[in-house]
Amino acid sequence: MREQKTPSDVNSVERDGAVEEYRYLGVKLETLLRAILVGFLILTLALAPPVHDLAGCWLSVGLYSVWVAALGAWGWRQGRRPLRFEGLMLLVDLAALGIVTLLAGASAKQSWTADVLVNGFFLVPLLAATQLRPAVSALVVVPTAAAFLATSIATQAANQEPTSPIILVTLVLVGVGLGCIGLSYVQRSRVTMVERLARDRINLLGDLMTVEARERQQLSERLHDGALQYVLAARHDLDDVRELADPQSFARLDQALTEASTLLRSAVSELHPAVLEQAGLAQALRELASNARASGGFSTSLDLDGWHHDLRTKVDGLLYASARELLSNVVKHADAHTVRISLEHQGNLARLAIADDGSGIPQGTVERSVGQGHIGLASHRARLEAAGGTLTIRRASPSGTIAEIELPVRSDPGAASL
Repeated sequence: MREQKTPSDVNSVERDGAVEEYRYLGVKLETLLRAILVGFLILTLALAPPVHDLAGCWLSVGLYSVWVAALGAWGWRQGRRPLRFEGLMLLVDLAALGIVTLLAGASAKQSWTADVLVNGFFLVPLLAATQLRPAVSALVVVPTAAAFLATSIATQAANQEPTSPIILVTLVLVGVGLGCIGLSYVQRSRVTMVERLARDRINLLGDLMTVEARERQQLSERLHDGALQYVLAARHDLDDVRELADPQSFARLDQALTEASTLLRSAVSELHPAVLEQAGLAQALRELASNARASGGFSTSLDLDGWHHDLRTKVDGLLYASARELLSNVVKHADAHTVRISLEHQGNLARLAIADDGSGIPQGTVERSVGQGHIGLASHRARLEAAGGTLTIRRASPSGTIAEIELPVRSDPGAASL
């Protein structure tokens, strides 16, 4: 498995991941909000025209409308290219709104036009929040609040508004801006998380296909180098028996067929452990320990008294598969002399422990194996954690390794699936 993405990978995600894709969708939403802002300006001038400079106001609104239309067309045609200039675009929005407001109220003694227009400043933080860039939102909030306060004071004479309401509304605008910053941060975090999960899912699917091919190859090699060789030897001895009736050939033939049947039974059991369904988890672990003992050359001790032989749970298959992976690692890497296996059921928890007296597991081995594409233990740990359980692996004293699994269980009359 490739290394999992972390929050520090935001830059790479932004270049080619979901963040940029959603920022591009934000451009479309931004275009809609700008169209609403243009409509607001036009309706304000039409329904509450200023006393002076009406022509200048209409000219400013007209130029801004052309700007918004051109910007919208550019954004739809050029795809992600406008994302580079979003900060400049927001400053243009802010400047256009400020100019129209000042023209409407600065030279008039009595007019409600400017008092209505300043409400448009509340749309600017929303425009910034559509881009999923908290830093841009934060940079926009300060000049927006400053422009709102400045234009409100500059046009204060037009509607004879006291200073205290202006300051209070400015604080409300700052609150809205802070909310937009928080919203932008939360949405960006969600998108980056979805991006990481999607990438990890793709990587995991690819790795699972590799693991399946590797397991098939290993099974083929085991059958070829083990059971098949015994069958071929038995066939050769059978020819000797036919020709010579040698008693030693009978003995070798019996041994070869016995070993072949044992190896085949072991392989079939690992592919589909029927004993798990028929006799339960405890008996399945006994067979698993027996096979591991034969393969690894170590002795095994089992403590299964805490698990009733008739008990069936929904997680039997998961516990069995995890025990199989752990014992496989002991056979391959531990160089152990003794392996102890214990299984117990207490309340709603199942506890499985596998301890060996081998060479022990170095710190960070699991993480390094994941980075090299070996996901056996990591995948089982992920499955256990998804089921609400835990897998802990630590060095034993004075030597060896202890692997412990704790998993919530629920009694179930049927057998668990792997």
